Amino acid sequence: MAEGMGASGGERRLDLITLGRSAIDLYGEQIGGRLEDMASFAKYIGGSPTNTAIGASRLGLSAGLLTRVGGDHFGRFIREELQREGVETAGVKTDPDRLTALAILGIRDPDTFPLIFYRENCADMALVADDVDPALVARAGALLVNGTHLSQPGVFAASMKAATLMKAQGGRVVFDIDYRPVLWGLAQKANGEDRFVASAAVTAELQKVLPLCDLIVGTEEEVHILGGTTDTVAALRAIRANSDALLVCKRGPKGCVAFPGNVPDDLDAGIVGRGFAIEVFNVLGAGDAFMAGFLRGWLRGMPIDKCCEIANACGAIVVSRHGCAPAMASWEELQVFLRGTWPHRLRESAELEQLHWSTSRHGVHDELTVLAIDHRSQFDDLIADLGTGDAEQVAHFKNLALKAVQRLAKGDPRYGMLLDGRFGARALEAAADTPYWIGRPIELPGSRPIEFEGSPDVAATLREWPINHVVKCLVFYHPDDDAEMIARQDRQILRLFDACRATRHEFLLEIIASKHGAVDSGTIARVIDHVYALGVYPDWWKLEPAEDSATWRAIEAAILRHDPLCRGIVLLGLSAPQDELLAGITAAARFDLVKGFAVGRTIFHEVAGRWLSGEMDDNGAVDALAENLRVLADAWRAARHVREVAA
Repeated sequence: MAEGMGASGGERRLDLITLGRSAIDLYGEQIGGRLEDMASFAKYIGGSPTNTAIGASRLGLSAGLLTRVGGDHFGRFIREELQREGVETAGVKTDPDRLTALAILGIRDPDTFPLIFYRENCADMALVADDVDPALVARAGALLVNGTHLSQPGVFAASMKAATLMKAQGGRVVFDIDYRPVLWGLAQKANGEDRFVASAAVTAELQKVLPLCDLIVGTEEEVHILGGTTDTVAALRAIRANSDALLVCKRGPKGCVAFPGNVPDDLDAGIVGRGFAIEVFNVLGAGDAFMAGFLRGWLRGMPIDKCCEIANACGAIVVSRHGCAPAMASWEELQVFLRGTWPHRLRESAELEQLHWSTSRHGVHDELTVLAIDHRSQFDDLIADLGTGDAEQVAHFKNLALKAVQRLAKGDPRYGMLLDGRFGARALEAAADTPYWIGRPIELPGSRPIEFEGSPDVAATLREWPINHVVKCLVFYHPDDDAEMIARQDRQILRLFDACRATRHEFLLEIIASKHGAVDSGTIARVIDHVYALGVYPDWWKLEPAEDSATWRAIEAAILRHDPLCRGIVLLGLSAPQDELLAGITAAARFDLVKGFAVGRTIFHEVAGRWLSGEMDDNGAVDALAENLRVLADAWRAARHVREVAA
């Protein structure tokens, strides 16, 4: 028996429920070779209806998924990823007896995409009619089912029950033909990419759902299997004889054609929408994006030609990228795409890629109160000054710092930590199970021009970091530095930014200007303008505190000019006395883009000295660290509250 997990989102009304496959996609990262010669793989959420649910959610629909996942690490990842994407998970059942499904994929050339399905006795194909909760279906206006989940008796029964319930309540049923011959036992297991094998038995099984359908979508090959003939017009007419649904035939580079009524002799006589001539980098997932786009228009009552245009655009965006679900367009991105003129190699558009990144990041951080204890050289100095302590003791102290955050935060995700991989490795590992924001330094302490820890190839270093670690880099940068210094630092910042995007890590850029020149109200804004001019878009900025409003107005204006979707700013502490830092917090809290602070030595330095000297035990250190962090967090929230009341 599968065990249902709790709903996310309560009893919210849903535009759409998708039913069927939910799996892990392992995408080969090497392009242009055999799957045998691919050495590393990127892990994404996958499965056609799962991809479509995510695509629909990104486009503004309220979507849910009905499926099973294994009670394993991948099943938990799917559930967490769906929740991060805003997809309702009340219908996602955990199957303790089966593993989550898996697909391994590669990109060989524009026409060849090797694909292996690992779906023997997998969780999503064990879905049964009893898994379909009528109350969940009743909350939705439409249901999407697909052909793969008509291939086995149990999943067939679940699909038909859900479709029957949806029709009975006056909702709409959408059928994605989704034909994979290998999943019907009609192709060799190594031939997962095969798209068509004729089978009268499959045609008969698929046609059983037709009387329930309001919308049917498929490629020409999929239309052939559903209609029982390789003549596309004849196949469409055979489908029409069994269904009054709107028929949509996807035609690859030609876009699509829709038939709300009789099927004409010429496919081009149907309803078409604008197509987009984009280079095909990865065709896998394009159909799922197409479906999400079409549903965004259709469920919102748009004209059919506009639905086709949106669907074509969503498909074009995805074929230009690596992966399926993560490549899905956001609504904001789609609007920009529809208005613009783009290169044939779409993924080379820095503008669109930046917009995609900014609008598909996970999580919202309207407030952050971070204990920054990523210091390395400062602890070396402290040990030397005290004449006591060693690396193991510092590592233990950083674990105490994590306990202090946990004691204060009690699971509140507005808290976070900056931790290093040298002294803080064990604390980073322990923090993996917490909901807190985690940042991690990449810079070689004190380096100017900036240098990076680890491999000479910074991307190689970042590939070893968990995906939720935000890459933090402190740069001592003044806009009046000499040209050579600026050029060398710029090259390193660009290298790091490119590495962060390649490894899918968020990037926090910390700027300290005051140690290398005079600072006025426009100094940091000048640095910010320059960084954006390089083509670098930090997700976060970490900046020095300032008590004058002119500085913050200039900083905020500079960021918003270039990147209105920037996550925001956190204040650094510069080891300032607590009263000075509190004054800086009060001044900065008046500005929307400032989200909080990431402060270190003001909180931990004195405590660390006393603990290393033996004047304070572990419990005392945790108490003192938690109290110091609490004072700053309370001050931040009080100052923010004053601003909100005034607004």
